[in-house]
Amino acid sequence: MARPRKIRSVNFEPEVTYFKPRAVPLSQLDEVELTFDELETLRLSHIKKLGQTDAAMKMEIHQSTFQRTLARAREKITDALVNGKAIKINGGDYKMPDKDGTGPRGQGRGRGRMDDNLSAGPDGICRCLGCGHEQPHVRGQQCNQIKCPKCDTLMTRE
Repeated sequence: MARPRKIRSVNFEPEVTYFKPRAVPLSQLDEVELTFDELETLRLSHIKKLGQTDAAMKMEIHQSTFQRTLARAREKITDALVNGKAIKINGGDYKMPDKDGTGPRGQGRGRGRMDDNLSAGPDGICRCLGCGHEQPHVRGQQCNQIKCPKCDTLMTRE
């Protein structure tokens, strides 16, 4: 039996969770799914400029796990850039502390599911990547999980 994955501590919630090549309809694109913990390894390594040992401690995982997760994230990003694929940030095995850093704010478990507490906030709009249709954001629902009522394309958060 496989060893269960350890929950990773992620201290960053992106406002944008979908990227695609310009002027290419979403229906014509393949998609690469980057998990929140993979994004966190990229952020800590390349934006915060932390070494792997320090970054692994922040995520509450072993350094070798951090290294493998970082390598997997780089492979996915490279695949998307070289092969013209969309990048969807979603899912993973992680926990997020409260904004004040004192305790769990929520957990995302598995592919494509996040806790309602991790929504990007109460304000804003959801916009269709295909036809441009806009609708008010509903708290607790991720826009990138909603299909446009007009053209059935995934929405994005504005």
